[in-house]
Amino acid sequence: MTDLSHATISQRKITFGIIAGEASGDILGAGLIRSLRQRYPHARFVGIGGEEMVAEGFHSLVQMERLSVMGLVEVLGRIRELFSIRARLLDYFFTTPPDVVIGIDSPDFTLAIERRCREAGILSVHYVSPSVWAWRQKRIFKIAKSVNLMLTLFPFEARFYEEHQVPVAFVGHPLADRIPLEPDTLKMRESLGIDPDASVLAVLPGSRAGEVDRLGTLFLEASRWIQERRPDLQLVIPCVNREREKQVRDLVDALDVKLPVTIVRGRSRDVMAASDVVLLASGTATLEAMLLKKPMVVGYRLSGFSYALLSKLVKVPHVALPNLLAKRQLVPELLQDDATPESLGAAVLERLENTEERERLREAFTDLHLTLKQGADEKAAQAISDLMEQGAH
Repeated sequence: MTDLSHATISQRKITFGIIAGEASGDILGAGLIRSLRQRYPHARFVGIGGEEMVAEGFHSLVQMERLSVMGLVEVLGRIRELFSIRARLLDYFFTTPPDVVIGIDSPDFTLAIERRCREAGILSVHYVSPSVWAWRQKRIFKIAKSVNLMLTLFPFEARFYEEHQVPVAFVGHPLADRIPLEPDTLKMRESLGIDPDASVLAVLPGSRAGEVDRLGTLFLEASRWIQERRPDLQLVIPCVNREREKQVRDLVDALDVKLPVTIVRGRSRDVMAASDVVLLASGTATLEAMLLKKPMVVGYRLSGFSYALLSKLVKVPHVALPNLLAKRQLVPELLQDDATPESLGAAVLERLENTEERERLREAFTDLHLTLKQGADEKAAQAISDLMEQGAH
């Protein structure tokens, strides 16, 4: 139940302009709308959003899918349409100004709109920080001119904005609110048809074709290395869609992987919850594995050129979110030349067999979970409400 004990319910007819460009932003936006509506029952919500936001009474001027573009080539192919959508949105906001504009993630698209709105005297908020703390740190100066308030999911992001005198509120991560502190591994195994007594390795090589090509073979070779030492091991591999499922099946067949392999379409979180250890690429999945209290091994490879370039640009000591949050290495990160079948396999094997380390990790992950479990929807709505009541420009 929503806790409104510290919130003021207003009868004002507020208009919130919200822009979400992808599925994760749509989920955040829907939760935010629910919490804002508790404070402003007569509010109107308009802009760009997906099905989750529309189900909460949001009016989307453009189908959100028109913004969901991945990759440089795809963006270049749609650049005129994206500029046209941005112009249409700005024209709408300038003609019928909302009380506040909120851009959710998708910073390449939303920050430019936020800046134009702020220059026009409309309050602007950005929800989900770009990785400015990690690379291209000079973007902070452009962000400072674009927003009245930044809402961050992680505490280390908020510290970065505070250091640069950008108004910020750490609201926590919605996943930490949704994932229970003590996940039910046996229940997940039952729902997936996995032996409750088996040793289970979840393998997540990524959701895009290029990642699966690059990491799928590596992770399966590592699994085969482990199998030689642990013949009882079962593999479970979640695939985001039918295309990735076929890609993974082809890799399994090509490598002649002998150990039991279960391939599941979707349900990556359930697969991780059902596992003993997770072998995965870096990214949001490392956060989910942490919240599920699962030992993990992070492996990643890029092209030589991309890795050399990023190594010069990235300003943080870790890539896995659990390590960034803990400010120390809780989980192994085996990157580029260090990511071999043997090194990955040995790291997984150690986590399968070292029960004391698993218990220490569970305690550390629980502490981090509690740090992020802030009631993100409520905290974000409260921070936006406070900004509006202050009327800061």
